[in-house]
Amino acid sequence: MFPRSGTVPSAMRHTGMKLRDALFAAPLALAACHSAPAPDAAPSASASGVPGDTSDTHAYDGIHADETVRFTGTEPFWGGQVSGTLLTYSTPDKPDGDAITVKRFAGRGGVSWSGTWQAQPFVLAVTEGSCSDGMSDRTYPFTATLQVGGEQRQGCAWTERRSFTPVEGGA
Repeated sequence: MFPRSGTVPSAMRHTGMKLRDALFAAPLALAACHSAPAPDAAPSASASGVPGDTSDTHAYDGIHADETVRFTGTEPFWGGQVSGTLLTYSTPDKPDGDAITVKRFAGRGGVSWSGTWQAQPFVLAVTEGSCSDGMSDRTYPFTATLQVGGEQRQGCAWTERRSFTPVEGGA
């Protein structure tokens, strides 16, 4: 959802950011998560620098609105699941997690859920892409980018319909 360089957009660094601002930023950031073109395809970008075919106005449909999405990340450890308008966010300190009411947005390249956690903006973006958590022999079908408490975290996600698989040669 945000640049992979690990930088946090300046608008998100400020802890005083309003939920309204986060909800506005999520669709723009998801538009930037459009998958890369085939190697022989001509690169395309709009004059505004948004990658992909800007005339494509179809919402991402790789994760259906009625599916439960599970997500996990490390450094620090975090995870949870989202179903409908309820997201459960877990950490080692709170393994049962906190319930967060969220709004879903399907952009061109993925899905995001945004809400408020501990009086701060909480945005989870899930996009297509093979993902490894770096700690298991699993390959996940989606990458997860979490913006919470002024921090950006990277992780992986899956659904029942599109689950993780063992890495080739793994158990």
